[in-house]
Amino acid sequence: MKVLQAQAYHEGVTPQRILIIEDDLDIANVLRMDLTDAGFEVDHADSAMNGLIKAREEQPTLILLDLGLPDFDGGDVVQRLRKNSSVPIIVLTARDTVDEKVRLLGLGADDYLIKPFHPDELLARVKVQLRQRTTESLTMGDLNLDPQKRLVTFKGDELRLSPKEFDILALLIRQPGRVYSRHEIGQDIWQGRLPEGSNVVDVHMANLRAKLRDLDGYGLLRTVRGVGYALRG
Repeated sequence: MKVLQAQAYHEGVTPQRILIIEDDLDIANVLRMDLTDAGFEVDHADSAMNGLIKAREEQPTLILLDLGLPDFDGGDVVQRLRKNSSVPIIVLTARDTVDEKVRLLGLGADDYLIKPFHPDELLARVKVQLRQRTTESLTMGDLNLDPQKRLVTFKGDELRLSPKEFDILALLIRQPGRVYSRHEIGQDIWQGRLPEGSNVVDVHMANLRAKLRDLDGYGLLRTVRGVGYALRG
């Protein structure tokens, strides 16, 4: 990989902190150099266990996770992280199969890169994930979404969502009443990397609708048959 040209990437005045969980020190060092040159603060863990500890203690802004770790499979790490964190996770893997991609996305990974990859592509993917973590509060009637805190409330009660459910709701609430197709949702939330014919969007929408109903949010989420989904404006 070539070294990226230095370019600071900041939210306010505080550099974003990226945690690399990678057991190959040569790869980790190159990633650290590329990301540091791009203006990020970078930390490194050489095993899944050390990575989980650092993720809990240091609260990184984003995690780059190697799939083939010596102590746990990267998919297991994603599951453990998702129990109490919505931090963006980009998986680095050499396993370029549809089943593997579906599995990773289903476990809660936000994106993945197939090795070998160009550092410019890595930086672009990182920026996309960080850009999606916007700071403005979004409100529609009794529904309130705070992107900075990753918190959703309905009539004052917290709506507990998975990271992808949260991102989907954040997309829909920005334009209440607008119908988003499955393709548009896949492009925005998964950067268009869902396999053809995948039902991942429908599964997440069904889960989101059920959680809204649990708080008496009946009818908030519309399904427009053959078109897509929308929040009632």
